[in-house]
Amino acid sequence: MSSSMSFPPGFLWGVATAGHQVDGGDADSDTTFLESVTPTVFHEPAGPACRSWELWATDLDLAAGMGLNAYRFSVEWARVEPAAGEFSDEALAHYDALVDGCRARGLAPVITLSHFTSPHWFAMRGAWLDPEAPALFARFVRAVIERIGDRVRAVVTFNEPNLPEMLTWSELPPIVAELERATLEAASRTAGVARYRTGNVMIPEDFAGMRVGMTAAHRAAKEVIAQLRPHLPVGLSLSMADDVALPGGEALRDRKRAEAYDYWLRLAGADDFVGVQNYERLTYGPDGLVAPPAEAVRNEMGSVVEPDSLRGAVAYAHEVSGVPVFVTEHGLSTGDDALRAGFIEPSLEGLAAAMAEGVPVIGYCHWTLIDNFEWIFGYTRQLGLCAVDRETFARTPKPSAGVYARAVAARR
Repeated sequence: MSSSMSFPPGFLWGVATAGHQVDGGDADSDTTFLESVTPTVFHEPAGPACRSWELWATDLDLAAGMGLNAYRFSVEWARVEPAAGEFSDEALAHYDALVDGCRARGLAPVITLSHFTSPHWFAMRGAWLDPEAPALFARFVRAVIERIGDRVRAVVTFNEPNLPEMLTWSELPPIVAELERATLEAASRTAGVARYRTGNVMIPEDFAGMRVGMTAAHRAAKEVIAQLRPHLPVGLSLSMADDVALPGGEALRDRKRAEAYDYWLRLAGADDFVGVQNYERLTYGPDGLVAPPAEAVRNEMGSVVEPDSLRGAVAYAHEVSGVPVFVTEHGLSTGDDALRAGFIEPSLEGLAAAMAEGVPVIGYCHWTLIDNFEWIFGYTRQLGLCAVDRETFARTPKPSAGVYARAVAARR
């Protein structure tokens, strides 16, 4: 049996998006506030983003037009609860319509409850450092699941809660960490609080406390979902490179895995699945990270383009967690769409190979549907299968969208 036939019936083929990156206008979020202070680590504000709050039907038509059967999006806490204890029926009605729109097009809705952003009022309390954070998150989760939980396919509680630890291994210039700290200090001053904290800009001394808070919040969310929708699959998604070792580099690779992934993978062992978000392979030797050859093809983030990295990442995730894997993000940051188009098929063949070797995988969501706001990089990175005109917001499918559509059709 060829690897192309290794995908089981019911496998979820989709695209992933996130509210702050595509919706625009989320004035009550912590990230919008961070983008506005001086100094700020963000290259530019998200502003209108891609106007997906208004153009969501267009986006769903694009996904359905590719023959997909899943659509991952985030339910933005700052939209649903813009002020503490005050829930927006308008926002909940929007997500109602989005879920129904997915289902009408044959797209299984997969929701993320915390995709880095939180309400401004929550950040003013110290975010996940606040002892009340898990209960506050559970209150939000209850409102969401009561409203749309009967029609969604799966829930991701947290998107990449391990990213801060992961980034400590990324050899970023020291100026980045200095600017992150300065951003939080500016936010605290501007908001008039002692400790303004967020989920996507963290400082090292907060890592442990944030981990405790997010862990408790993940468990609290699961309890709420189990009460309301006991058969609804729940997990969390992790940022995972495919870490490999040359002879003598095994100890360093294993230390990286222990610091960046293993705590969260063991936590996911009690979940229905673990989300894997993979974008690169990193190689470690006895003297540290091994530099790629000069002729290697790189993406916009500076990493080598390596389609086989997905296979290694999902294999390790399942090895440690013991639960099925859901590829909740995988893609390529590049302005050269021919590079992206050539990346898709071998990546999926690697995923099929992992499945043939016994890794249970329930779905694959490409990141992302449309070129969007890429956090601190603003609009300087392109990961979309479709381009977005920054003036008119018109969407135009790239050749890679057709390649992905044909790859899915061959496997469905």
